[in-house]
Amino acid sequence: MARNLPEGEGQLKRGRVRQAGIMTPEPALGERVVAVVGVPFDGYGRDGHQARAARSLVAGGLLEAVAAAGSRHLDLPPPDPRRGPVTSLMNEPALLAQTSQLADLVESILSDGAFPLVVGGDCTTLLGTLQGVKRHRGSVGAVVFDGHEDTIPLDVSEDGEAANTEIGILLGVTGRGLGAPLVGSTPTLAPDRLALLGARDDGWRRRFNVGSVAGLGAFSADVSVTSRAPGETAAAAVRFVGSDGWWLHVDVDVLDPVIFPAQGLPGVPDEPGGLTVDQLHIALRAATGSGGCAGMSVAIYDPEQDPDGTCGATVIDLIAGAVRALR
Repeated sequence: MARNLPEGEGQLKRGRVRQAGIMTPEPALGERVVAVVGVPFDGYGRDGHQARAARSLVAGGLLEAVAAAGSRHLDLPPPDPRRGPVTSLMNEPALLAQTSQLADLVESILSDGAFPLVVGGDCTTLLGTLQGVKRHRGSVGAVVFDGHEDTIPLDVSEDGEAANTEIGILLGVTGRGLGAPLVGSTPTLAPDRLALLGARDDGWRRRFNVGSVAGLGAFSADVSVTSRAPGETAAAAVRFVGSDGWWLHVDVDVLDPVIFPAQGLPGVPDEPGGLTVDQLHIALRAATGSGGCAGMSVAIYDPEQDPDGTCGATVIDLIAGAVRALR
């Protein structure tokens, strides 16, 4: 059972402490304002875990690291671990609310000329964020760093975890019968506007007879390709999706679980291997430095598996490096 930690417990250890009520400096003239959006969602309907990630990262200095003046957090229904009647997915009320709220918020932030930075929850944040970008721009591309391709069809999902399915929903290869607001997510992405980097789940997908997104025409660079040339691979991914109006998404399980253990389910081993932190740093800076990034999301960090805050500090550093490289 998940343990709901008291406010402030397990906060990230960094060189400086954010004091309540103190605003961070305004960005320099000509820089895009970073608007942080926190997502208190856990895909398994648990109290805490990924639902605590956003506030933990903010407490650990995220706003200062990206020069954001504040953060907004979604207001979601209480967690529900049951599979829902509309989608067959776990924590359905919060999932539907999250998708609707993120679509509206991301569209609004982009309309204000700011840079949306969505943190917390799992990869289902893409269902709302990409809707918001598409509403604002008319089309959307995505560069996704993830240890898994997340295209498992809804009808073969073992447990109803939505974060195993969201790329398939966005591409329209599953979920065509979904009700609103998820129906607005399928399809949102064309395969030639998707780049997926760092996956290492071939064996798991074969269990469900699910091929790679490369077979649909998307850009796919697995962990072996991405790790050999992280900067060059990321830049090539941006060129593929089109260097204007694309979204950057990072699932931290793209990292090796040995060096970044605060991911996935406690006690359930993930696929071995993954990128190193340095490789992901290089790749993210190369991606945002290539131009055209409309916004960014980071998911799957679990502060309850990070008692000393080391992994959380790593997440903040990865985000800050990507944001500093924006052009």
